[in-house]
Amino acid sequence: MGIRDVLLGATTVPTEVVVLPELAGLAVTVRGMTGSERDAFEASCFEGRGRKREFSMRDVRAKLVASCCLDEKGQRAFSDSDVQALGQVRADVIDRLFGVAQRLSGISEKDADELGQGSPTPTASTTSSSVSREN
Repeated sequence: MGIRDVLLGATTVPTEVVVLPELAGLAVTVRGMTGSERDAFEASCFEGRGRKREFSMRDVRAKLVASCCLDEKGQRAFSDSDVQALGQVRADVIDRLFGVAQRLSGISEKDADELGQGSPTPTASTTSSSVSREN
């Protein structure tokens, strides 16, 4: 197989089961994002239009958790309309899930810094270090 076939075949995203001791040991499956899903996530972090677009941290953890948590059937457990409700969940629980989703999606510290600078274009980083605190 050539490089084209190998790259276009790389569609299986990693998953990881996260045990939440804070919630009586509840196990949640978290998955990484595809390139298109990550672009949509990053775009959702901007408010305004044109030159007035600014990066917003509002519910950024809840947005990523909503995008990456799976239910028992392997489908997205939360929709975009659940983001505000997820934002009300205990910070330690959201942070644990966020850190895993971030790592599995390849969102590095550099990527987060670039988003925070207001760059409206997706980053092309291939690193996978985590911005969040230790899980």
